[in-house]
Amino acid sequence: MIIDSHVNLHAPQFDEDRDAVIARARAAGVRLMVEISDRLATFEATHGLAMAHDDIWATVGVHPHEARHYEDLTAERLVELAGRPKVVGVGECGLDFHYDLSPREVQARVFRTHIEAARRTGLPLVVHTREADDVMAGILEEEQARGPFRFLMHCYTSGAELAEKAAELGAWFSVSGIATFKAAGEVREIIAAMPADRIIVETDCPYLAPVPHRGRRNEPAYVTHVLDKLAEIRGWSRHEAEARTTDAFFALFDRIPWPEGA
Repeated sequence: MIIDSHVNLHAPQFDEDRDAVIARARAAGVRLMVEISDRLATFEATHGLAMAHDDIWATVGVHPHEARHYEDLTAERLVELAGRPKVVGVGECGLDFHYDLSPREVQARVFRTHIEAARRTGLPLVVHTREADDVMAGILEEEQARGPFRFLMHCYTSGAELAEKAAELGAWFSVSGIATFKAAGEVREIIAAMPADRIIVETDCPYLAPVPHRGRRNEPAYVTHVLDKLAEIRGWSRHEAEARTTDAFFALFDRIPWPEGA
């Protein structure tokens, strides 16, 4: 089964042809998509997409870029929204020290709020991390010691040390179109060492289109290129890559039932 674990179909880049994009994904064999929340201001659109389509599910959360607008966010609010039908994860949340669009201490505080919501709901946490390896490792270790939670290192492009620490703490990892980029040799080396039973794939559309579509708007149909590259990196057949990533996906997003006929 082909699954795109991270789509942003609510983004304005899809306003003119959203239905056609979804149809192309299905035609390409994509059976499930997880529509990701990046801020609560657009959560209704995110959740609405999930409610309108049997093969789309949703998360609830605040991207670290947006954390400055949600300094008063509580775990209770996230838990409340996570109780809606078809909400299957908490996030996207985390740390982004590349752009620093929100103060770092605010990012960390809001991230910990999401962790608490994931802990209370039992839903997986979708983690964004960029140029924050040491701080991220520290928070994950501290919070796991405080109480267990499941988490996904989405679109992983950070360092090997953080990958090792996250894996030790039980993380899943998602591979994106970046794995197909010519200059992403270090990313491919880390993918080769990820736990085989905890790897899934994503597009992060409309961003990060894989080769041969690099430079264009990304869409869920292109996740097949990511799957092919993952198979190449790991030395798996295409069938094995599909089977392994499917099993890993349902082990993580365990509120999603297997599609009928799958």
